Amino acid sequence: MELRPKKGKGAAGRYRLEGELTIYTANDDREALLKALDGPDELEWNLAGITEMDTAGAQLLILAKREAAAGTKTLVFTEHSAAAVEAIELLNLAGHLGDPLVLTGKEKTT
Repeated sequence: MELRPKKGKGAAGRYRLEGELTIYTANDDREALLKALDGPDELEWNLAGITEMDTAGAQLLILAKREAAAGTKTLVFTEHSAAAVEAIELLNLAGHLGDPLVLTGKEKTT
């Protein structure tokens, strides 16, 4: 998974996650996600670029939300890819994560 910072005015704390968020990448992804929490108090992570997500990836999103809240920060996930929505719904985490599940419209769910 790559964590790409958005550029431009008002882009501080805004990232786009791209690639796999799985058990195979979890160790490296964990470090990158936790480092990204060092930004401003309001963070937005766009999940449109997530191509595959499993239970380990979902656990990383939960960890990020928990760590943000512990640091009195707000973390919002936006523009969920079909892979992210599928994993979140399969694991019944939509209510726990607290973000509306919004597909980008660029991909179809199966």
